[in-house]
Amino acid sequence: MNNSIQQFNQKLLSLVEHIGLLVIAIATVFAMVGEIAVMLRAMQVTLADLLLLFLYLEILAMVGAYYRSGKLPVRFPLYIGMVALARYLVLDIKNMDDWRMLAVTGSILLLTLAVLLVRIGHVRYPYPNDE
Repeated sequence: MNNSIQQFNQKLLSLVEHIGLLVIAIATVFAMVGEIAVMLRAMQVTLADLLLLFLYLEILAMVGAYYRSGKLPVRFPLYIGMVALARYLVLDIKNMDDWRMLAVTGSILLLTLAVLLVRIGHVRYPYPNDE
């Protein structure tokens, strides 16, 4: 009885998880199409537009990686954070004071170091197979 309740709960959580991932993927595609429409109307593509499209692609890649492996690589959110901060820097650089600019670039550097540490950790201390 207890085992069947546990299996039901696992299946229910898995279903909710897959629905959430599907919603994220569909919303990302809609946002991407909307951004492309904005670029077409303006007949102009800026670096900020490209970085935003790259963010959308990273989100889709993260969802795809989760579906392929059943795991969420920690690097993907770090990459998304780096690109989001770079986009923020590109958009608001004229309105930023020196300290804010240093804080944003320092944050990008910290995220870059985090990716490096994660990669070194995966190479030196690989995960055992989950089989």
